[in-house]
Amino acid sequence: MSYPLVRHRRLRNSAGLRNMVRETSIGVNDFIMPIFVMEGEGIKEEMASMPGVYHWSLDTMEQELAEIVGLGIQSVLIFGVPEHKDAIGSSAFEDNGIVQRAIRKIKTLYPELVVVADTCLCQFTDHGHCGVVHTSECGADIVNDESLQLLAKTAVSQARAGADIIAPSNMMDGFVAAIRQGLDEAGFENTPIMSYSVKFSSAYYGPFREAAHSTPQFGDRKTYQMDPANAREALREAQTDVEEGADFLMVKPALAYLDVVRMLRDRYDLPIVAYNVSAEYSMVKAAAMQGWIDERAIVLETLIGMKRAGADLIITYHAKDAARWLQEK
Repeated sequence: MSYPLVRHRRLRNSAGLRNMVRETSIGVNDFIMPIFVMEGEGIKEEMASMPGVYHWSLDTMEQELAEIVGLGIQSVLIFGVPEHKDAIGSSAFEDNGIVQRAIRKIKTLYPELVVVADTCLCQFTDHGHCGVVHTSECGADIVNDESLQLLAKTAVSQARAGADIIAPSNMMDGFVAAIRQGLDEAGFENTPIMSYSVKFSSAYYGPFREAAHSTPQFGDRKTYQMDPANAREALREAQTDVEEGADFLMVKPALAYLDVVRMLRDRYDLPIVAYNVSAEYSMVKAAAMQGWIDERAIVLETLIGMKRAGADLIITYHAKDAARWLQEK
């Protein structure tokens, strides 16, 4: 019998020993902090469903950036809420659009901060879908190939504004290839693509849709986002993005799909990104506000779980809090 010769608790006897044999670590460099920017001045509006997360106008955004940089967080993900929406989301690819202006300002203030630009149309279309919509007697259809042209234009405009990474989140077939071609032809062949490779049609996006003002005006996104029941399909989606030139592979949401994170980690050598999405954040915040959980312990355990599953980077609204807690340890 192995016991008492083998005693696993020997390596747990002290904090020093536990630190020495810890298999997975998490640090501030692992975090990407989302920022929501909108038109106007003097705006700092907390989102009711996401305590601690705000809409910022470009002038007040400097407060958020200073805090992020001061905590040592090295990357931000930019979402824009435009003043004007139309059927094709034209403000998404305007050189003077809200996202493009935000990127330019960030790079002027903090040139070393890595700026990731979310590349999609849903916040910019009046129908709230991630592509061009064609209607007929049979109903409405989100048209794939016509949408690719607009997504490529959006990516190029974001790169021209100074984005370090393009992050397409639309789940149109061929979106990585179209964006890669558009970037290369525009002279941005060195701009990497962080593909939302495996994006599920999830109930965990509810608070985000309030934040981004991107709720679909009809139907849902199940014809282009993935069925939560499918894991093998996730590998097919990721493989396609690898073949089309993606530089990062993302799984969204993270918490209910850690098995998929692990599957991608085991199969691909590219950096794997986990998106710790809005409802995952809001549930923790709500429970913590009721005194039901230890917020710090829960958040750090959740984030380390994502790293243990195989994520190299984590997009999370907890980034600032987690950075503070890690400094205190």
